[in-house]
Amino acid sequence: MKQVERYETVIVGGGQAGLSVGYHLKREGRSFVILDASDRIGDSWRARWDSLKLYSPASRDSLPGMRFPARRTAYPTKDEMADYLEAYAARFELPVRTGTSVEALSREDSRYLVSAREGRFEADNIVVATGVFRKPYVPHFASELDPSITQLHSNDYRNLSQLQDGPVLVVGASHSGSDVAFEASAGHEVILSGKDTGQIPAPIESRRGRMVFRGLFFAGTHVLTVDTPFGRKMRPHIRHGGAPLLRYRRKDLRAAGVERVHERTVGVQDGKPVLEDGRVLDVRNVVWCTGFRPDFSWIRLPFDIGEDGYPVQYRGVATSPPGLYFAGLPFLHSFASMLIGGAGRDAERVARHIVSRRARPATQDDAVLVWNGMVSRSEPAALVRGASTRSSD
Repeated sequence: MKQVERYETVIVGGGQAGLSVGYHLKREGRSFVILDASDRIGDSWRARWDSLKLYSPASRDSLPGMRFPARRTAYPTKDEMADYLEAYAARFELPVRTGTSVEALSREDSRYLVSAREGRFEADNIVVATGVFRKPYVPHFASELDPSITQLHSNDYRNLSQLQDGPVLVVGASHSGSDVAFEASAGHEVILSGKDTGQIPAPIESRRGRMVFRGLFFAGTHVLTVDTPFGRKMRPHIRHGGAPLLRYRRKDLRAAGVERVHERTVGVQDGKPVLEDGRVLDVRNVVWCTGFRPDFSWIRLPFDIGEDGYPVQYRGVATSPPGLYFAGLPFLHSFASMLIGGAGRDAERVARHIVSRRARPATQDDAVLVWNGMVSRSEPAALVRGASTRSSD
């Protein structure tokens, strides 16, 4: 039998959301541990494609208590973001267990049980901060493509060396699709397929673009929230629809020679991808920029899941059972929840609710489980409506 470690809170996920919750719990002197499957803090960023840069300037990329170490108007690379997270955990001496892959979360009596290959952990509270980049989505017909066609999901794409000679189809025309299509156009004919998701009115790395981002961040923090009718209306579209073009806009794609088709890729004919207008594409590579789907199958206890597949919660606090929290979800409370600059705001509320559950100082036997989430009061009726209770197994 593996030895059981006991904490007041266990946080599952050592990305920006989990670390931010840990920062606030540390300031309150609470007992907690952060579990992360990666070998190093920040590896989820290091594993993205080589040329990726953040879409927000360094002035909006800081976590609570530590400024991002770059010029305010700079756009950090994914490796710089990874190193920042690692330095953040070290500076505040956050108890992160790397290389700890959580397999299941269950509940025994009034405590949560976290099972990992590396050990077992008990806690009064769990914060699920695993993010949403866990289950890459590709359409079911992808397996019908000719085996000679190279297929990659954006989750596995790193650079052009992975592509073979010949035309490239990029499926999904949001900002990640436009990034990959633009990069691939340097050495390939490229077709970018998918509905138009719009674009910001100015290049993000221009002065005007930075002004636009400041406006969007303000709106994403104060207007696009679950507490406003407009925010509740937009939440499902933001969670499941493509985001607007950011770094490379329509003009940039045309100048690079990318063929932009607004028809979706809907099937296969003679081993080749087919557009919804019936056009058959003779390509040698397909990059699926089709996003991710939430995966909470490892949570093996009853909890409320909405019709959109996401946990029902308010400000990170799950509607049930008590002590279950979520952090880092798309539009957890506002549009800004999915931005690095919004992680600290959500995390503070989660930590505050955890502290309010037990006013006395925690001991090592009271360690808290933090798994990216928290609940501070009842879910508004407009949000609870349509939710279904199910047991994930």
